[in-house]
Amino acid sequence: MKIQPRQQLLEIWRAAARSSYVDGHWVWGGDGRWDSIKDAEQLLCIMLPATEIPRFRLDQPDLTEDDVASALAPFGNKLRIPQVLVKALSDYHRRYSQAGRPIFPGGSYLAARDPAEVLTEDQLSLDVVESFALSITLTLATLGFVGVYRNALAPGTYQQHQLDELDELVRLAKKRLTEAMVGLLRSFTVFTYEAVGPHGQHLIRTINQSNLSDNRLVTDLREALRPTIAGLRDLTVGIEGLNDLESPDRLFECGWSWGVIPGAPQVDFVESSGTQRAGYAYNAPYLYFTVQALDGIADLFSARTRLLRLLDDEQLRLAAALQLRWELTQNYWSVIAGFGAGRWPLEDLPWRTTDGAESDYFSLLVTSIATRGLLEDRDSDADLSRLGRVLSELANRARITRRPIAADTALAMHHPGVAIALDREPEKESETEQASGSAGAPAAETEVPELNWVAADFAPLLLKRTIRIARNLTSVQLRGQLLSLADEIWDHLLKRRIQVGRNRGLWDQPAGAFDPAAASVLTTAEADAGRLSWHHTVRVVESLVFAADLARTDPLSSAELDVLAGELLAEAEHLFDKQQLVGSTESGANMRTAMQALRTRLRHAREIVVERPGTTVALVLDVLRELDSLAEARRDVTGAS
Repeated sequence: MKIQPRQQLLEIWRAAARSSYVDGHWVWGGDGRWDSIKDAEQLLCIMLPATEIPRFRLDQPDLTEDDVASALAPFGNKLRIPQVLVKALSDYHRRYSQAGRPIFPGGSYLAARDPAEVLTEDQLSLDVVESFALSITLTLATLGFVGVYRNALAPGTYQQHQLDELDELVRLAKKRLTEAMVGLLRSFTVFTYEAVGPHGQHLIRTINQSNLSDNRLVTDLREALRPTIAGLRDLTVGIEGLNDLESPDRLFECGWSWGVIPGAPQVDFVESSGTQRAGYAYNAPYLYFTVQALDGIADLFSARTRLLRLLDDEQLRLAAALQLRWELTQNYWSVIAGFGAGRWPLEDLPWRTTDGAESDYFSLLVTSIATRGLLEDRDSDADLSRLGRVLSELANRARITRRPIAADTALAMHHPGVAIALDREPEKESETEQASGSAGAPAAETEVPELNWVAADFAPLLLKRTIRIARNLTSVQLRGQLLSLADEIWDHLLKRRIQVGRNRGLWDQPAGAFDPAAASVLTTAEADAGRLSWHHTVRVVESLVFAADLARTDPLSSAELDVLAGELLAEAEHLFDKQQLVGSTESGANMRTAMQALRTRLRHAREIVVERPGTTVALVLDVLRELDSLAEARRDVTGAS
């Protein structure tokens, strides 16, 4: 792997510190509007490596490594760095609270569907699922960081107001974490529809890779989804009854909408600061927000969260409810993506959603969900390698690993990105009327202007998923193929770094990855000059954290290498014993020293033969050469054969 995660993360930290901390003040990445997502991403560019990679830790100043502290030099020395982060984290939690209640506005990530229209302040302040999910990741990182940092403080070295600030940050983070979990519970949805209707027909055409009759496919699909249906039927927290699931002629989707859905029940066991907000988002799953929700929820039951006991009793109850939805959603999309005995629906690029929209970006999102299911329950590397081939083809189609043609339309996926319509829940109407819009959008929307969400993170998200799959492969050859793909994607991303100005070293400058003729589709002022995107930057950071985790694991080995290492070691040990047997008690000191050194190296080779057979082979070959030299020297002296 050529990525070198440690060096690259340190470079990003240098750039992030230079961009974020100017003249002793934290400079937020937003543009003056509500940017709870962008500001959380800015903080996570520092907090993710600091809390996920042991050698990047900042919560114990005495243990902070010199090059890590040097990368964050704009913050100050090793003692000053955590203080700056605590203040920035505290400011963030206060910045996104109103009347004591945490808020999760989409802000500048929300756009009017018609560029000529301007969003109202109420629309910009709508809570969105991505902010819920990012807040879970950020608050868990905050709670773990502060807990370790406070315990590391030497008694008497800090004033009481500094300790009070840490206590207040913990209080704010716990409250935000709880509210984010409630928001995700109330944004989960199950969208049911008739198999013969427009949504059902789109799904059938997507997954019917074996030319089955519609009736047979619906029957087989519902049978494959039986465990998911049973689990959804038993949901009670944050969702209304799901009677339509029982009908044999109906299909469904489950996942997360873009915000709280209308009619979502209050989560009554939470001591909230106020009434939980009424729903507004369309009552149907969105692939993009489902992936974001799954990523955030996974952090709730990570080993770090359990080890540091970051959740209180109320949050543990919320986490259990979210984990159930996490598992059901993962199971649903894994079945859909790999349905049938032949070619997977996921392999039939691009993915078509139930509203008829098609995009390679949607294929990447489905791959993200399907990966989780395969990691939970897989018999071999075969299924993961099929996902790897899908990612390789997506890299090709997105012109990451292939040269684009002039004015290639595929580049639009990088900039401006894929537009996702964020619809509001309509008045009750027939399914046929709903089908005229996207994802069940209403035929006549009363809210103006209508909302869009633009997703332009294809390349860093592709890198993240590629490394994740490679991390879990056990085949040396398959892992090597995916890591080669990861290196190619990384080379692409390196060309997209901003090259000049205070934000140099961060992302995103998409035109930098393509020659001018092909990139003419990207020739806007923003694409050419490069505008700082914390969204792209944090995606790259996530990928590098995954790469660092992969680098910490033991190398893979093949059965052939294991056998070779064992056979060479056996021969070397036998020849060593033979040399000891024929040796004289009067051997010189040099000979005895050489034999003792060989004994030590053979013992070490035996200790590591299982975990590192390749290293064992290298050590044993050296020992065999030296044993042969000793044998030759003995023959020269004694004339023995």
